[in-house]
Parts: sequence; structure tokens; C-alpha cells
Amino acid sequence: MDARSEKATPKNPTTSARTSDREFVVTRIVDAPPRIVYEAWTTPDLLKRWWAPKSFGVVFISCEADVRVGGTYRFVFGHAASTQPMAFFGRYLEVTPNARLVLTNDEAGDAGALTTVTFEETAGRTRVVVHDLYPSKEALDAAIASGSTSGMDEMCGQLDELLVELGVSVARS
Repeated sequence: MDARSEKATPKNPTTSARTSDREFVVTRIVDAPPRIVYEAWTTPDLLKRWWAPKSFGVVFISCEADVRVGGTYRFVFGHAASTQPMAFFGRYLEVTPNARLVLTNDEAGDAGALTTVTFEETAGRTRVVVHDLYPSKEALDAAIASGSTSGMDEMCGQLDELLVELGVSVARS
């Protein structure tokens, strides 16, 4: 198998689906225990290394995450094609270390999704589920049309690469 076909079929595929008029769900198995995967989702220095899809041509300008109930996050990106930075920001409503995050997506105003991320242990690996609940069908339609729901497969692949780089990936049976 050559590198292109290997890249085209990731060892841990990501599933992304609209599950209702207002819900979009992404699921992926990650080859590391929940504690490590949760850390990669909540530590700014690690987030900066995987969270933005490289193919989108964006780079982190800043990354702040005060991961506690009532805490805030703010990710600011730059793009070579634009002089205007773009920011993703919101609040953490629920934080259960190594298991669950619930956060707002305030950059979209009234159209912003409520995101729930769960980290479930599966034989030493982690099943990550990202569940976005939009306030209306139109808000999810707009998110899909703008491309903001795309990129998760690439981001999850980048997370896998980071875990391998850090030497924390678990052996596959």
C-alpha cells in the first residue's frame, strides 16, 4: 500500500453525520487513554498542535483555555488569504476531567452551537464523540454551508499524529 492510499483510509476513521435538524455528531476512536486525549483537548500548547486543519491554511495566533465550569476559551487564527484574524470563543458549562466537556460557541452569536465532547475508554483507547446542538435547523444549515462542520476528520488525524509524536499512543491489537 502506498502512502497516498494509506492516507486516504485512516486506521481510525472519523464518522460525521447530521443526526437531526439541529444536531451534528462526530465520532472517532483515538489510540490513547482518555486522560491523554482529554489533556490534548484542554491544554493550549497541545491544542495549538492539532486543532486547526492544516489544509485550511490557518495558523494559531493565540490559544487560551480556562478549563473549569464558568471558565472561557478563545482560539484566534490567522489565514494567509486574509488580514483579519478569526476567533472561536465561548464558555465551559460542564467539565468532568477525562470524561466530558460542555461548551458554548459564542462567536456565532445566537446561531452558536452547544458542544458536548465525551471521552469514553474502550480497551485502553478513547472513543471521542463531539455533539453539536444548534439552536435551529437554519443555524446548522448555515454552519454546514460555511464549512464550519468540515475538517474534523483531518483534525482527528492530526491529533493521532500528535499522540504518536508524544509517544503516548497505545499499541493496536
